[in-house]
Amino acid sequence: MKRNIIFAALAVAGLMLSSCENDFNAKIYGSLSTTNFPSSESDYENYMMDCYVPYCIKWTYTLSSQTHNFYVPEGSIVRLLDGTSDYCAPWVLGGSWGDSWKKLTSGSFEDMKYYTRAYSGYPEDFGKTRDVTVMTKIIGVLENAPESKLSAAKKAQFLGEARLCRGLMMYYLMQYFGPVPVIVDPAKVGDEESEKNLTRPTLDAYTQYITDDFEFAANNVPEKQSQKGRYTADYARFCLMRHYLNEGYHMNGYYQKAADLFSKFTGGYKLYTDGTNPYADQFKIAHKFNCEVIMAVSCSTGATGTGTQGNFNPWSWYFVPKASKVDPNGNPTPFYYQGGGWGQCFNIDPQYYKTFEDGDLRRETILTSYYNTQNKLVGPSDIGNLWDGYIVNKYPIETATSFQGTDFPLARWADVLLLYAEALTRAGNSVNATAIDCVNQVRARAGLAKLTSDKTSSTSNFLDAILAERGHELMYEGCRKVDLIRFGKYYTTMKAYGRTPSSEYFPIPNYAIDQATAAGSTLDQYFYTSNYDGPTK
Repeated sequence: MKRNIIFAALAVAGLMLSSCENDFNAKIYGSLSTTNFPSSESDYENYMMDCYVPYCIKWTYTLSSQTHNFYVPEGSIVRLLDGTSDYCAPWVLGGSWGDSWKKLTSGSFEDMKYYTRAYSGYPEDFGKTRDVTVMTKIIGVLENAPESKLSAAKKAQFLGEARLCRGLMMYYLMQYFGPVPVIVDPAKVGDEESEKNLTRPTLDAYTQYITDDFEFAANNVPEKQSQKGRYTADYARFCLMRHYLNEGYHMNGYYQKAADLFSKFTGGYKLYTDGTNPYADQFKIAHKFNCEVIMAVSCSTGATGTGTQGNFNPWSWYFVPKASKVDPNGNPTPFYYQGGGWGQCFNIDPQYYKTFEDGDLRRETILTSYYNTQNKLVGPSDIGNLWDGYIVNKYPIETATSFQGTDFPLARWADVLLLYAEALTRAGNSVNATAIDCVNQVRARAGLAKLTSDKTSSTSNFLDAILAERGHELMYEGCRKVDLIRFGKYYTTMKAYGRTPSSEYFPIPNYAIDQATAAGSTLDQYFYTSNYDGPTK
């Protein structure tokens, strides 16, 4: 116990300096033990803040073991939930360094069975199940805090934040692997028999774990926080709304619960509409935490992904091919402040680009040509030769710094409007005017006309229109594969793009299967939803 408390305090000290807006102040502790830490309200708060560590943007983090943060491109939701979707053409020009990227973007997940427990640069996320245990232990310490050291109000708040972080951890693991073995009862942390139980929980049971955490958070996290980037009740509501929709196909009443949440948001959000292209402008550094943002990871232009400079944004290094800073006439290109990237790991498949309607302002964040370092104009005819797909310029290069200060969005009002439209439609199994209006609001900000009557003529057609709108609006925000699975269209969509998925969710690594067998458990390597539109193993 003493060792774990010391570790938590030191991790928090790093987080306090590296958090979302640099508003947290570091507190360095000396000698700690179970008798002197946590011993005050601030100590319990600092201990709880360890739960935020996986959600900063650093190259890696260490909670139970070293691994990728959820929002760093190299191993994040962008790589695993966008790069494995219809957005991204396979990275065939990546060379040996890009072999794993090529396979993932091709829909080939079989090699993930061979990912090891040790950090090796691959996005091996199954080990994060142990992070759930760490968070459960922290939750237990908070629950047992005496009122003389932690008031009832603060205990509820800190528990709400910790449980929101744990719920998010389980939520993302669900999107990667399906239900996974986790410990959510603090009394079972350290219990040998509980930790040897490596069977998958039932889908309903695992869904309920997440629901319980998100619902508790929505009722106990503050409506506003003094520090930007620290989670709020509205962010909990957003996470809950999305979770209700994902699992509504097997959980009774979840669609209606998702719809009912819409009126519970308290932040007065609205779509950002300033500028000639408000969709593109909302992501720029000057417009951080604008009227549309419910939650974001705010990044610093001075951060490098290590140390205590804050969260960093290295997206452009993964989106941009070997491009020139200037055109043949010496005029600045969009890459003037950086030049070419490390490799175009992420791109927009030209087939997907064609799904945008003419005049869609969101399409302007995609570049269909560039000048390479030989000052050759590279265009669509060079796909598969000089680049793999079009350039995502949604998070633009704005400053002459190593990395950009562009925020990474976690929850926007546009997303809520589309979720609400979907929830109303699924709950009532019909199309109503309110749902149509929500979608049309998003389209209007993108410079598009209202949906045509054929798009709203049936529930099926309208849901297809919502899915298309979500793809265009939420491009590379880490949710495309989740959306395709929820709509029962992942396999057929990917197959149509020539990237037949090897499975619906990623396989659990062999080391975990072997460990379960040795412990007398049966851990299924693959998981499929009941509405999967492709073959199962």
